[in-house]
Amino acid sequence: METRTEISSLGEFGLIKRINSGIKTALPDTIRGIGDDAAVIDTGEEYGLLSSDLLLEGVHFDLTFFPLKHLGYKAISVNVSDIAAMNGIPRQVTVNLALSNRFSLEAIDELYEGMKVACADFNVDLVGGDTSSSRSGLLISVSVFGKVNKDKITYRNTAKPNDLLCVTGDLGGAYLGLQLLEREKQVFLANPDMQPELEGKDYVIQRQLRPEARMDVVYELAEAGVLPTSMIDVSDGLASDLLHICAQSGVGAVVFEERIPIDEQTYLAASELNIGPITAAMNGGEDYELLFTVPQASYDLIKNNPKISFIGYITANKEEIMLHTKGDSRVPITAQGWS
Repeated sequence: METRTEISSLGEFGLIKRINSGIKTALPDTIRGIGDDAAVIDTGEEYGLLSSDLLLEGVHFDLTFFPLKHLGYKAISVNVSDIAAMNGIPRQVTVNLALSNRFSLEAIDELYEGMKVACADFNVDLVGGDTSSSRSGLLISVSVFGKVNKDKITYRNTAKPNDLLCVTGDLGGAYLGLQLLEREKQVFLANPDMQPELEGKDYVIQRQLRPEARMDVVYELAEAGVLPTSMIDVSDGLASDLLHICAQSGVGAVVFEERIPIDEQTYLAASELNIGPITAAMNGGEDYELLFTVPQASYDLIKNNPKISFIGYITANKEEIMLHTKGDSRVPITAQGWS
């Protein structure tokens, strides 16, 4: 009798690793395959970058509280974020949709309206895709193509000991925004007459519903003459994504808890929900900020950029990826991961 192994025994990262172990690239213009934020293709003078993301109703979004226009925007933004993480410039996207019969033409117009706004914001063209019927709600699959100069590309596996560890923006807000929306949904289901209590929480709600890919920082790093030694976008939480960089670069890291950027509204939401703000920042995910490393010599060039926080440094000891707490102790960073 054949044995059956549950996918849940591996988790998402384990499944990707297993798939990758059985795939070998053969074409000379395939420079990098599975394992980074985007695949890398030699197009002659430049590298082409190719990435895709899947958004499933009931898994990645809940239409009880997710406006279709914001969903369209997010679908484009999270893909652009993968190109940003390679230090590239997005150029074109394709969009595949599977729809059930409960969606009207007007609803689809609303979804595409959000996509068009995102395409304008990130200066990309929507150039095609596919549509299908669905028996289980809405499915959105976006693929993005970008470009990068060959000497400017940034991978996950090239961090060096003594590099500085940087992150853009702030962390934890998207996860807490989701928790607030989930809470209000339960209140609404119990009593449809209750008004949602979301006043003063607009920032964390926006972080969940309408994240912005950090192309602005990609341009600003280039203007400052700074080339990151490694980079990844923070989609799975600071802990998971830092562990990706460390594992693939064969290095360790120290992160200073007090230096992790957390917005004031995120602190307030964390307190209200009884969730540790550092826990939200480390494990929450969906912030779509950029986590990157730079040589120490680059510090003076970007130290005054208010969008960038220096949160730690890279070490040679790959066995130790540590959080230096406010209490002056060091604890290992572990990833909760996503299944």
